[in-house]
Amino acid sequence: MAAVGPCGTGTGSTGSVAAAASKNNVTSFQRRGPRASSSDSGGSRLVSIAGTRPSVRNGQLLVSTGLPALDQLLGGGLAVGTVLLIEEDKYNIYSPLLFKYFLAEGIINGHNLLVASAKEDPEKILQELPAPLLDDNCKKEFDEEIYNDKTPESNIKMKIAWRYQLLPKMEAGPVSSSRFGHYYDVSKKMPQELIEASNWHGFFLPEKISSTLNIEPCSLTHGYIKLLQFIQKIIYEEGFDGSNPQKKQKNILRIGIQNLGSPLWGDDICCTENCDNSHNLTKFLYILRGLLRTSLSACIITMPTHLIQNKAIIARITNLSDTVVHLESFIGSERETNPLYKDYHGLIHIRQIPRLNNLICDVSDVKDLAFKLKRKLFTIERLHLPPDLSDTVSRSSKQDVAESATLLGPGCGMMAGGKKHLDF
Repeated sequence: MAAVGPCGTGTGSTGSVAAAASKNNVTSFQRRGPRASSSDSGGSRLVSIAGTRPSVRNGQLLVSTGLPALDQLLGGGLAVGTVLLIEEDKYNIYSPLLFKYFLAEGIINGHNLLVASAKEDPEKILQELPAPLLDDNCKKEFDEEIYNDKTPESNIKMKIAWRYQLLPKMEAGPVSSSRFGHYYDVSKKMPQELIEASNWHGFFLPEKISSTLNIEPCSLTHGYIKLLQFIQKIIYEEGFDGSNPQKKQKNILRIGIQNLGSPLWGDDICCTENCDNSHNLTKFLYILRGLLRTSLSACIITMPTHLIQNKAIIARITNLSDTVVHLESFIGSERETNPLYKDYHGLIHIRQIPRLNNLICDVSDVKDLAFKLKRKLFTIERLHLPPDLSDTVSRSSKQDVAESATLLGPGCGMMAGGKKHLDF
């Protein structure tokens, strides 16, 4: 700023600006008005869409998945223009809950919905959405749920697992300062007036397929073609691609596709390992992601990957998806009776997080995650080992627990090796 003084001795316009600046005791280096107004308007456009917020990491516009704990694991939420793939659990019990949370969050925020299914009527799916917990009822219901879930053993502070106290805590309950995501009561249904007031589009595959069809051998499955045409029609006709400047207020289109890749869609990847049309699903995902990238839309897909026999197809599906979350249920497995997992109903694995405006993706520091379905809430928590196996597990089962602990990954149980249990 000292250089401004000598410049004031000249006769140019710079001297007059410097003189005026020194007279008013302000600096001459100021941001121009039009640039400031344009940046302000740009920021207002991001926050003007209900139920969205920009990412603090890369500036990408985010929407909530309907499960705040999952939003936290994905870096703040689901990025607009991306695909979230939910790998279904074996008996398809818990993955429909995440699917319905995503749709319910859209209704609460006034987003448009597009529900596609080959198994269930979309109108029936909307009738089974969970009821939202708003305002004071959210805190009350959550506290009641946690209180009923407590056991005398949970009130005792773990002494052997002292290292857990140093780990960052996950968002388990409602936070008053954050209104981005909502909480839902799975024991109640969403009020009918909220569903009727929402703007949604349904795609039920049996109603879209006629009995007489002439399909080319090299084309996609007819169900995939019809769905892509339906999605493209909604995106372009309702202005979600940004090509309709007359639209008064921009909105988000939430796309939900249920059981994609199952035989009900006419795909045979779940029936045989060497199927003739193994590229149908990957072509569909490639085209779908191209539609989403240039539109104000976000998509969630549930897929029975455990039925796909060819592992190479699963790898291609993962690469064509932006975010991949796998649900592993304990039902029907040895872990259902294992004392190590007695407080949980399954494991959740974050397979992939998208690389958006970054060279590398955001990697979460939480590796061992488990979920439980309580009476009213579906929660995601850290998987903690029992504090004292001698009190909670019999001697005959200690060896089984120790072997299970080695499968947990780089978090819990990495110190347990060989035949020892919890050798910290």
